[in-house]
Amino acid sequence: MNTTPEVTARTGVWFVGARGSVATTAVVGAHAVAHGLAPTTALVTELPELRPDGLPPLSELVFGGHDVSPQSLPKRAEELAAGGVVPPAHVDATRAHLEAVDAEVRPGHATGSAPVAEAVERLAADITDFRDRHHLDRVVVVDVASTQPPVPDPDAMTTVDDALPVGAVYALAAFRAGAPFVSFTPSPCLRLPVVVEAARRSGLPWAGCDGKTGETLLKSALAPMFVMRSLALRSWTSVNLLGGGDGATLADPEAARSKTVAKRSGLDAIVGRAVPGPMHIDQVEDLGEWKTAWDHVRFDGFLGTRMTLQLTWEGCDSALAAPLVLDLARLVAAAHAAGRSGPLPELAFFFKDPVGATEHRLAQQWDDLVAWRAGLGA
Repeated sequence: MNTTPEVTARTGVWFVGARGSVATTAVVGAHAVAHGLAPTTALVTELPELRPDGLPPLSELVFGGHDVSPQSLPKRAEELAAGGVVPPAHVDATRAHLEAVDAEVRPGHATGSAPVAEAVERLAADITDFRDRHHLDRVVVVDVASTQPPVPDPDAMTTVDDALPVGAVYALAAFRAGAPFVSFTPSPCLRLPVVVEAARRSGLPWAGCDGKTGETLLKSALAPMFVMRSLALRSWTSVNLLGGGDGATLADPEAARSKTVAKRSGLDAIVGRAVPGPMHIDQVEDLGEWKTAWDHVRFDGFLGTRMTLQLTWEGCDSALAAPLVLDLARLVAAAHAAGRSGPLPELAFFFKDPVGATEHRLAQQWDDLVAWRAGLGA
């Protein structure tokens, strides 16, 4: 007899960065797929291996969130349609839904705008109010805000004070509100002692960090090939060109450093040593929501024969990230319903820098995810 708790159909998804490109694309996409306007392409949780019938239906997800931007979701969706990210017809069909979600967005927290302890209480109250008004059994908080720079001494951050990075403020608010938390952005928050302790006390599940959407996804699939074929990697050079808000954020060297650390760690872990080669992230404003990554790989074959692999990846960051965000919300909701707590290393499949996990090989991550999902039941 299956005694696993059923996942309620009334699940809230609370976005940090609710008016940004990723959250807006996720809201449009969930509505379009749920109403038969678009296929389930790129939604991992719709694959039979992950048993979608036991997960919260896309049609029953209730969206809200925090943002510091005054721009509305419908306006952001129009911009995304103009940039070729989402079909204009989907925006038109989703407009009323976007307006309803936009009405659920509350003012976010910016560094220095208020004492952190007060901000945590206010943000947590917003999440609790959202859950109560909509009669939700659970709310999953997903941080899809901008990349955050690393902190100088993370181990020293043991108390709730004004030195905490903004991502940590949102994580603490989520745990205070009794909501599972997902850090989809590059952020140090889930490794800060004060956040780890709050997460432990909450008894909630949590996952992160830094969604694996493009070039790092390719590396996690390709790097194991070199290891398994005993080909000696000499160097792996990566050049990333980004537009839009992400490109503007990563024009800050400190923010870029946070990103490159996450991007490089997986490759080194798979190969078992540091792989030489520069990594660049550069802003190209007219790329808009699109990104281009070029990789130049040098390796030795039999008898030391030097060979080269070159590849170019062109993709739309929001369209790559949005389905993963919906996947994570559904899976973390299922984990919460099943009584799971603590970090969820089995969700490493979705992240560049998975908290609580050391496995970076994509195929093995997929096997771990499928086995974990089967173990949840329902």
